[in-house]
Amino acid sequence: MASNICTRLEIAIFMVGFVCAKLVLPMCGNISEVFEYNWAPNHIISQGDQIKLTLDNVSGCGFESKKKYLFGQASVQIKLIEGDSAGTVTAFYMASEGPVHDELDFEFLGNVSGEPYLVQTNIYVNGTGNREQRHTLWFDPTLDFHTYSFFWNRHLIVFLVDGIPIRVFTNKEDKGLLFPRQQAMSIRGSVWNADDWATQGGKVKINWTNAPFFSTFRSFIIDARELLPETDDIMAQCGKLGRFWWDKPAFVVLNRHRSHQLKWARRKHLVYDYCKDKARFTELPRECIS
Repeated sequence: MASNICTRLEIAIFMVGFVCAKLVLPMCGNISEVFEYNWAPNHIISQGDQIKLTLDNVSGCGFESKKKYLFGQASVQIKLIEGDSAGTVTAFYMASEGPVHDELDFEFLGNVSGEPYLVQTNIYVNGTGNREQRHTLWFDPTLDFHTYSFFWNRHLIVFLVDGIPIRVFTNKEDKGLLFPRQQAMSIRGSVWNADDWATQGGKVKINWTNAPFFSTFRSFIIDARELLPETDDIMAQCGKLGRFWWDKPAFVVLNRHRSHQLKWARRKHLVYDYCKDKARFTELPRECIS
């Protein structure tokens, strides 16, 4: 059976927690047409419409979209490593290339059995990250598939879990701060050994007797502007403001309901915020105080 991913179908959905809108969403196509297995392909199993990533004591693995995108939405459903996953990281992220790359991260930090997963989000702009937040989840992400999404336009970046915003990164270029809007990014997934830092600061290592470890990805949705390699003219390709649905006024800020959801997620589930880590920074980053 051929693996599947969305391409285009108009339907009405409650999109990324902003408003109900008629949008262009994917219809089934072949996963191999959209993604390439660029790291340890012998550790990747394609099963129907699913991609299963394997980590063992030899290697992790990963995949990447063949195309790059600038603004829009990318979503996937993931079922994370079951049982004792300490020291492992499963990642769903977007990234450009090079030392001054932009990047948006979901990193799922494994834990010992009975202890909760942490989801770490991070944002790189022109090669600089160090913008980590960590949240617990309000469900067990190993029992079933859950949806993780990036929404990205010229105004803000939203990280969503099952349609609930857990983080918003706002464009503050008017205050002299950088925002990732010049580099197209590919969509990627991976699983890897990070036991030098992922669980309790690296105190708990991977128990390799539990290997191999599996994380499974399915139901990809990519509704974003593909950036062609033939030109570097961003405006020529993306056009005037308002051309795409994500440029509409309704998507400039979260609505009141979603703002309440964000506050709930922060109040109940945020366990680390770089903007509050005075021990880490002699001077807090400017975006934290602007």
